[in-house]
Amino acid sequence: MIILSVDYGDARTGIAVCDRGELLASPVTVIKESWPPKVAAVIDRIAKEKGAERIVVGYPKNMDGSRGFRAEKCAELADMLREDYGFDTDLYDERLTTVEAHRALNVTNTRGKDRKAVVDALSAVIILEDYIKFRKNRNGN
Repeated sequence: MIILSVDYGDARTGIAVCDRGELLASPVTVIKESWPPKVAAVIDRIAKEKGAERIVVGYPKNMDGSRGFRAEKCAELADMLREDYGFDTDLYDERLTTVEAHRALNVTNTRGKDRKAVVDALSAVIILEDYIKFRKNRNGN
C-alpha cells in the first residue's frame, strides 16, 4: 500500500511517501504554509499525485504520553484529511523523530539553510519508517 506521511509543523510540514511494497520511504517535499486548510489541500494534491491509499500524521505526544497543543493540531489535520478529502488516516506517535532527524543531519554535516530545508521531510521519512515497522509487527510479518 502506498502511504504518505506528514510531519505537521507551525511553519513547515514535511511529506514522505513509501512504495507499494512498503519497503522504501522517501522524502517528497516540505510545505511552507501555516494555514491548516491550505496545508490539507496541498497534502491532498500530493497524496493524489503519489497514489496514496493512507495518510499517517505524526502525533507529537508529550514525553509522559499526554496530548498537548501540537498533538491537538495534528489530530485536527488528520480529521480534516479524512472528513474533507476522504483519506484513511492514522495518527502515529512521533516523539523524538525531529531529534533523530537532527542527529542524522549532524552525521552528514548538513548545516544552515540546507538543514532547515530537509529536516522536516527527513522527520516525515522517520515517522513513515517507524509506522511501516509497526504495521509489519502488528500483522506478524
